[in-house]
Amino acid sequence: MRPRLSVVAPCFNEEEGLPEFCRLVEEACITTVGTSFEIVLINDGSRDGTWNVMSNIAANKSRVVAINLSRNYGHQIALTAGLHACRGERILIIDADLQDPPELLEQMMALMDEGAEIVYGQRRKREGETLIKSWTAAIFYRLLRKLVDIDIPLDTGDFRLMSRRALDVLNSMPEQSRFIRGMVSWIGLKQVPLLYDRQARFAGSTNYPFSKMLRLAFDAITGFSIMPLRLASYLGVAMGCASMAMIGYSLLSWAMGSAVAGWTSMMTMMLLIGSTQFLVLGMFGEYLGRMYMETKRRPLYVVDSVAGNIAVAPAMSAPQHRLMAS
Repeated sequence: MRPRLSVVAPCFNEEEGLPEFCRLVEEACITTVGTSFEIVLINDGSRDGTWNVMSNIAANKSRVVAINLSRNYGHQIALTAGLHACRGERILIIDADLQDPPELLEQMMALMDEGAEIVYGQRRKREGETLIKSWTAAIFYRLLRKLVDIDIPLDTGDFRLMSRRALDVLNSMPEQSRFIRGMVSWIGLKQVPLLYDRQARFAGSTNYPFSKMLRLAFDAITGFSIMPLRLASYLGVAMGCASMAMIGYSLLSWAMGSAVAGWTSMMTMMLLIGSTQFLVLGMFGEYLGRMYMETKRRPLYVVDSVAGNIAVAPAMSAPQHRLMAS
């Protein structure tokens, strides 16, 4: 029998805050659905004692399952592993840093009772983050919305409640480079926001440095838009027109007997054209790289071990099923 609710939380270096996170999530679940719930924790190759903490929690709490991935695959793949394993009729996606309040679960469930298939948390403000990070995040979401063909809500992360129907569609998507909040938006169905104030981290430091945010931004744009390729085409046309104008200028100068602009102007044009070519090649390379990774059809992740009530995740109870692919 399916539990009414699954809570899926990817974890990376969350040793300090994990016990408090589990306590608050368990309280929210009991308040909302009684005892019909499971908590699925995924260790994404943490370098601290996160796995020891979550495996101990799973050993002492029958409704907690801890999944240990074989290495660090990244937040989106770790989240995918948990979504493949969970069994609930409704699924709450939440990070283990307690920036997204577990107590909002009750309001999310009420909105889903009214007919929503997906209830996503939409941030009004972000506490505990630098001004630069807040600005870059705001710019990214607005730029992404202009580039893609689907409606990705502004200022929205992965914090959301999903129906089993929506999750089954999400789990059927085989992408290697995953931007889950965009994939969920692509599904459609009835999706409603829940406004909230994002809190500062309970413990530890951010696990999403600028390099990971930039990689996620590339995955989002290249995964849901071909606009960069179109921009490359437009840029090529513009540079072609500029080149034709320069050729015309050079021929006219030669015909009139005047000296053609010398080394400086020539080098300027060469550098401009060369840099444009590299930019265009880089755009094509980004998409080509995605296609290359997709054609390999490797498993998205490898599960090293599982702690807790294995019956909660039957697909992972046997060694032959430890290679988990989409």
